[in-house]
Amino acid sequence: MAMTMTQKILAKHAGLDSVAAGQLIEANVDLTLANDITGPVAIREMEKAGFEHVFDRTKIALVMDHFAPNKDIKSAQQCLECRTFARKHDIVNFFDVGEMGIEHALLPEKGLTAPGELIIGADSHTCTYGALGAFSTGVGSTDLAAGMATGKAWFKVPSALKFVLTGKKAPWISGKDIILHIIGMIGVDGALYKSMEFVGDGVAELSMDDRFTICNMAIEAGAKNGIFPVDDKTLSYIKDRVHREITVFEADPDAEYEAIYEIDLSALRPTVSCPHLPENTKTVDELGRIEIQQAVIGSCTNGRIEDMRIAASILKGKHVAKDVRTIVIPATQEVYLQCIEEGLAKTFIQAGAIVSTPTCGPCLGGHMGILAQGERSVSTTNRNFVGRMGHITSEIYLASPAVAAASAVAGYICGPEDVQ
Repeated sequence: MAMTMTQKILAKHAGLDSVAAGQLIEANVDLTLANDITGPVAIREMEKAGFEHVFDRTKIALVMDHFAPNKDIKSAQQCLECRTFARKHDIVNFFDVGEMGIEHALLPEKGLTAPGELIIGADSHTCTYGALGAFSTGVGSTDLAAGMATGKAWFKVPSALKFVLTGKKAPWISGKDIILHIIGMIGVDGALYKSMEFVGDGVAELSMDDRFTICNMAIEAGAKNGIFPVDDKTLSYIKDRVHREITVFEADPDAEYEAIYEIDLSALRPTVSCPHLPENTKTVDELGRIEIQQAVIGSCTNGRIEDMRIAASILKGKHVAKDVRTIVIPATQEVYLQCIEEGLAKTFIQAGAIVSTPTCGPCLGGHMGILAQGERSVSTTNRNFVGRMGHITSEIYLASPAVAAASAVAGYICGPEDVQ
């Protein structure tokens, strides 16, 4: 039976020769993930069910990133609960303040995710790791509790959509622009419980950071997962990070897809998602003059070193607009250190921005940049729902680091060319 990449990974982990879309399977997982919000719920459910041991202390990751460093007593208690659990079970991959980073940037950086693996996480953006040719998906905290205890999870095998990327990237086009364009094209439910599989000669144009961004936001199209083929860039990325045997899967030439979309990368323009849904997209050329009070550059979507370099290249020698609070959040300690060593942090500060310790921060209305009534932010985060970053009357415009940096300088949402 012909299968997609996703279906082949699921079949292997279920111990089956083949699987078909819609089939229910039980599969072994390679890694389970939780954070300081979802972790305590999973821990309580696991203990309530009577489990006294985890299935493998090396295959559980707990990352304190959402409300850490702790913003209040409740968030401190959440982290304490995870910390206590990690000590009790001698969890190897427990990442606290000083070692932590935003989970979906941290785990690939640490070599905890690899091609051909099956990963579940109690966070919807766990689909990020598909950039490495893995099957990774978000699950509820109860499912994660079962995964931590047994090393297994139930799945309905998803059908697939194929996205054929062609051509060379137009100037200033990044993975963020590509995925926002796709979500605008198919809608927030356009890939509901489906696998988004990215192929074509345009894939070679994309950096690993581009691919992480695209897979990260597959969930914003409703997808079960996003996935890229494994190529030389993938293997180069994992070379000094992953020190275990990997399995590379390729889709069969006659694999079945529900729909096929072609995206010409050379025809794209910097794209912005307007309030209050990711599908509400326009190019910067189609926007009127939309003034902003805040710019956020960071998150699990766009807090990697390439994002920092792009933002710094635009901010260098300039200053952010007087009334725009500009917040830069490197996604991990390693990225933060690179920003310091390369002089990017100096560029941000001289431009009038602040540089935060790694944290999810304002993305989910946590801390480090909550919006007041009627305020408007351009942000490299992944969601712009009502009240997502603060007051219910505030507005979030999702964009790439290039657009966010340029907008911070201009004081209104614009493309990088407008501030050069």
